[in-house]
Amino acid sequence: MRLLERDDTGGIRLTEDFPNDKIPPYAILSHTWGAEEVLFRDMTDDTGKSKAGYAKIRFCGDQAGRDGLKFFWVDTCCIDKSNSTELQEAINSMFRWYHNAAKCYAYLADVSTLSLDVGDESIWVPAFRASRWFTRGWTLQELIAPISVEFFSRENVRLGDRKSLEQHIHDVTGIPLRALHSSPLSEFSVPDRMAWVEKRNTTREEDKAYSLFGIFDVQLPLLYGEGEQKAFRRLREEIRKASSREQTYDQSEDRCLADLRSTDPRHDKIRIEDAKGGLLRDSYRWVLDNAEFQRWRDDENSRLLWIKGDPGKGKTMLVCGIIDELKTLSPSCLLSFFLCQATDSRINNATAVLRGMIYLLVSQEPTLISYVRTKYDHAGKTLFEDANAWVALSEVFTNILQDPCLGTAYLIIDALDECVTDLSRLLRLIVKNSTISPRIKWIVSSRNWPEIEEQLETATYKARLSLELNAESIATAVDTYIRNKVDQLAQLKNYDTGTKDMVRDYLHSHANDTFLWVALVCQELATTPGWKVKKKLALFPPGLDALYRRMMDQICKSEDAALCKDILAVVSVVYRPITLDELTALVDTLDDVFDNHEALAEIVGLCGSFLTLRERTISFVHQSAKDFLLKQARDEIFPAGIEEVHRTIFSRSLRVMRETLRRDIYNLGAPGFPIDKVRPPNPDPLAAVRYSCVYWIDHLRDCDPKKNANKDIQNGGSIDTFLCEKYLHWLEALSLQKSISEGVASMLCLEGLLEVGKDTSLLIDRVRDAYRFILYHKWAVENSPLQVYASALVFSPARSITRSQFENDEPKWIIRNPTIADNWGACLQTLEGHRDRVYSVAWSPDASRLASASDDETVKIWDPTTGQCVATLGGHSDSVYSVAWSPDASRLASASGDDTVKIWDPATGQCVATLEGHRGPVMSIAWSPDASRLASASYDETV
Repeated sequence: MRLLERDDTGGIRLTEDFPNDKIPPYAILSHTWGAEEVLFRDMTDDTGKSKAGYAKIRFCGDQAGRDGLKFFWVDTCCIDKSNSTELQEAINSMFRWYHNAAKCYAYLADVSTLSLDVGDESIWVPAFRASRWFTRGWTLQELIAPISVEFFSRENVRLGDRKSLEQHIHDVTGIPLRALHSSPLSEFSVPDRMAWVEKRNTTREEDKAYSLFGIFDVQLPLLYGEGEQKAFRRLREEIRKASSREQTYDQSEDRCLADLRSTDPRHDKIRIEDAKGGLLRDSYRWVLDNAEFQRWRDDENSRLLWIKGDPGKGKTMLVCGIIDELKTLSPSCLLSFFLCQATDSRINNATAVLRGMIYLLVSQEPTLISYVRTKYDHAGKTLFEDANAWVALSEVFTNILQDPCLGTAYLIIDALDECVTDLSRLLRLIVKNSTISPRIKWIVSSRNWPEIEEQLETATYKARLSLELNAESIATAVDTYIRNKVDQLAQLKNYDTGTKDMVRDYLHSHANDTFLWVALVCQELATTPGWKVKKKLALFPPGLDALYRRMMDQICKSEDAALCKDILAVVSVVYRPITLDELTALVDTLDDVFDNHEALAEIVGLCGSFLTLRERTISFVHQSAKDFLLKQARDEIFPAGIEEVHRTIFSRSLRVMRETLRRDIYNLGAPGFPIDKVRPPNPDPLAAVRYSCVYWIDHLRDCDPKKNANKDIQNGGSIDTFLCEKYLHWLEALSLQKSISEGVASMLCLEGLLEVGKDTSLLIDRVRDAYRFILYHKWAVENSPLQVYASALVFSPARSITRSQFENDEPKWIIRNPTIADNWGACLQTLEGHRDRVYSVAWSPDASRLASASDDETVKIWDPTTGQCVATLGGHSDSVYSVAWSPDASRLASASGDDTVKIWDPATGQCVATLEGHRGPVMSIAWSPDASRLASASYDETV
């Protein structure tokens, strides 16, 4: 892409062509052509300044400079139209160029504001609505493609932008407001989009069709002279072909994306910003001028920036601000981010980070999904969820970053210290991938943790931004934040000038440059009458822990102390944020208000400022709040120990599930009703038990069941009763939540908690049979919830405990049941996936994995618990005859008919060595006990 550049003297020159991944931020001009336009040759010959069209170029350059942009683009002179190849490429790229522009200026030569009051729209709007700009074909994509469009009069006076003038634009063009709001164009039908150009004109008749290439995301050769009718015929045929290709591929692609998505980080960002009171630009913009940030942004040898600081210093909001700035400054670059939160099990582990990062990358660049599909097409949804998900996803992620066509990409991970599971793995991946390419730029943030520093210190191309070492900038940012919050309080509570100044001064002198402290204090002041403010202020001590202690002491002294402590205890130990409905199911003392959401919200509000409520979901205001409760307020909220809270949640979960779950709870009717078409009814009968269904066994495990739930894990106990009465209903509910895999793991966990004895023998048999039942019928129930009462029962052994228990639920419309063996067979599972015969299998030393060698030239690694293939190792060029695990399971060796032995890292699926030397097929291999040697036996008569 060729751009125009303003030099230090105000001159304008053409640049050389920028490669797609090196295009700097630029502004772009939208206009209608006049009689004296400056062409490409005029710029190269320096003969264009005398032409009337040069004024538009000067305007665009000056406005870009005012907006902080050095480069800009104008179609008249940035395209060499005498070069047919360049013209073809430009027209096919035009939509993308306008979309990627940092600024788009629409210059309306027929709208004058001379001697007019611009603020009085009634004066210039008639001319605006009648402007020739709205009648030209090429300006259609120039209106829709950019992120924003700013309109200027003939005198270079800004009239407004696409948002502020949207109603006028809609009235004149007929283009729906949703399209003007940048909704995906695929949401609008082909006839609707075709209609947008019907009343527009182009100088060359074929351009009326060519101007729609970007609107329909197609590319075609330019055939000037073919006429408008033929051009549209070619366009419609290409749209039809593209639609056919998309329909064939989209369904499986959409399923892959849906299964990959555990969360959308963009939504998490909005939620977190909202919970923290909104993002204030003046509180983070200091970082844009920070030397370390600028070095990271501009220096190819600075690829990893670590932002570190103590709790409450504003790291997350700073990162959110950086994300927004990078979107604006580099709209053509890929931007993927993830915000970890320790209190939310969806986003507090390394696997979730990779899923979120890959999801955003693929969402922005759909072609990258091929790297995911390579593994997904073999493994399905379990690729993202089973015990080996990290291994598979880290390989996918690395392959994406190594894509030779990948442009500049910004990768941002906030709150590494809140990555509870596999943080070390994540840090190693970040350090390793930070060396892949100077086009890949990383930002990570965390608290000042030595273990994080130790690993990041090994990165080659790193920079560090310490908030403590930027105390002056942070202090200024916090002061800006204070002024903003006090202005809001003054308006809300009608403060007089004296009260407003008093609050601002107190916050400024006690905040210790901590955003969170200010936010918590302002939250309490928002419920304090103005005449009590002075007295209330004196009660707020400086420092987060001191403030938390005051909040806890207030709770303990209140008349609702017991209730608040019960709520805080439950919210502190649950494995993900819970909703108000779920809270009522887990806290005994809320039974009287279970259906009163206003009362529930008020009760949550009584818990000091530890908790926040958004869209009826409860979470901690900050990780430091949870840390305080678990460490410094442990005696207050866990007087009988944390295990007792787990036991209460387990017990309440069983109770509420027994009261709620029933057959066909969503009234689906047909046994084959597919899960993808299920829509929860309103109100949702599962709303209160969703958490309990997934996590009840986890809380049993963590309550020390042999001590605190001994009667529950005996014959005839609460678990036995639940499985006898509700097991199939529970599996149906899990399927409706798309959590059958969690159910399989839970039953295996439950079996492990039970000890063989006379008091547990019947329960153990029931649990084992229940595990076999769900393992065998997992696929059917996962895809059609009501099959748990149909095919799952009918095709279970006649003496299956589960089948016998629920024989009355078997379909009555089956006249003759199929002949099935009396008992579960010795075969636990049949592992299918190889395309040819299997020659060898080998268990890992801890029996957590099974490897198989096949005539199809591959080795597969399986999870024997779920039966899923977690990795396929390809690299041999002939049959694989033998596999063997090293004694510590860190390596897997394979012997092949291609005369080689390969050694694999099972954690990554990478071949780490190929051993050559045999002159014939290698038939067997074996490791020495200390893994220092590997023996191989071959048809060449040697070992």
